[in-house]
Amino acid sequence: MKYLSFFTILLMTLVSCKEAKNAETKPVDTKLESASSEQEKIHPGKKIIETECYLCHNPKASEVSMIAPPMVAIKKHYIDSTTTKEQFIKAMVDWINDPQEEKSKMPGALNRFGIMPYQPYPEETISLIAEYMYDYEIAQPEWFDDHFQREHGIRLGKGKGMGNGPKHGVQTDYGDIGLGYALATKASLGKNLMKAIQEKGTDGAVAFCNLRAIELTDSISVMNNAQIKRVSDKPRNPINKANGEELGYIATFKEQVASGLEVDPIVIPGNEEVTVYYPITTNAMCLQCHGKPKDQVKPTTMATLRKLYPEDKAVGYDVNEVRGIWSVVFDKNK
Repeated sequence: MKYLSFFTILLMTLVSCKEAKNAETKPVDTKLESASSEQEKIHPGKKIIETECYLCHNPKASEVSMIAPPMVAIKKHYIDSTTTKEQFIKAMVDWINDPQEEKSKMPGALNRFGIMPYQPYPEETISLIAEYMYDYEIAQPEWFDDHFQREHGIRLGKGKGMGNGPKHGVQTDYGDIGLGYALATKASLGKNLMKAIQEKGTDGAVAFCNLRAIELTDSISVMNNAQIKRVSDKPRNPINKANGEELGYIATFKEQVASGLEVDPIVIPGNEEVTVYYPITTNAMCLQCHGKPKDQVKPTTMATLRKLYPEDKAVGYDVNEVRGIWSVVFDKNK
């Protein structure tokens, strides 16, 4: 009986250990986390934000080059512990469909950037954007934590998003520098372009581009001691025609964007200079001048384009297509 009791206890101990081990290694939480991550990746609102909203609300832009507040700032101002998803979606739909100063909860952004121009997005599209913003963490600029603390006295934790991980290697630094120059130039052009649209409509924006776009780009190049230009395989102005090497990079970016891959700058280091390339992609607002004639580009706008750009090839695009690239050349010692 003594030996029987001993073996019974031993057997029970072994069974208990096996059950405990199985319980410890069961990957329930991992599967749930993986499922949540996959849901975020496929949520249609994520792609809309990246292709539409980031034209002005780009989380990769520096604080000084922003032409509108980052999306994470909008989320912080419109959502608190009592805000339901339905309330947030309604607020976003009401604002985008009819942007008025008295509706805004961001007076600081209004003072700096002015009121957001009306853009004719379907309510379903706005709802998908708002739903994604409410349910998931939004890409956060590196500078946003310090900015929010300065403005509101609250330090935020680093969430998922841009700039939260360490950067390694010289090439990544060059890519960041070149992208910074490109986004700063884009911001300057964007501010003036949106002002022209607000004051004179789309035709006025075409006239602005014809007279000022290259001038502003050259001015920013001089200020930064860099060579900044926009080139395309389908240029509006022949001056912006891509050369053979640039056409190759445009083709590469087209493949990446079409495949839904995350796009990083292409960095080409030389002996003394570095060249950085980054795609120029289209969104719904771009289609007013670069979309399909008659469908998105109004006849009056087409007439203005033909008058100012008789060799224009920059039409026929859809959203989230590569229209060209930024080419930024600067000294390696920067």
